[in-house]
Amino acid sequence: QVQLVESGGGLVQPGGSLRLSCAASGSIFSFNVMGWYRQAPGKQRELVAAITSGGSTNYADSVKGRFTISRDKVKNTLYLQMNSLKPEDTAVYYCNAAHLLSGYWGQGTQVTVSS
Repeated sequence: QVQLVESGGGLVQPGGSLRLSCAASGSIFSFNVMGWYRQAPGKQRELVAAITSGGSTNYADSVKGRFTISRDKVKNTLYLQMNSLKPEDTAVYYCNAAHLLSGYWGQGTQVTVSS
């Protein structure tokens, strides 16, 4: 089993920033795609950002220009830099790692944006 552990969530005011981290037990470069998802109460889980093994990225329209997904090979960690946060960004954020036929999830970290 692959172990993914998220951290970095918390309470922040609108317009503030947070950086989420996802530490993996295996090499993050062994996966075809890694990404961040989020789920707010009463809503479906949605893709926020993804990055392929080749470094290509894509983002949900709602976060383009504000969020950045990246990887650190030395620390074997996936990141999500979140800037200009809005109340509608409030959700539990999950790290995901996927091969063609298998996917793995972290436990999630809570992000709350409120004044």
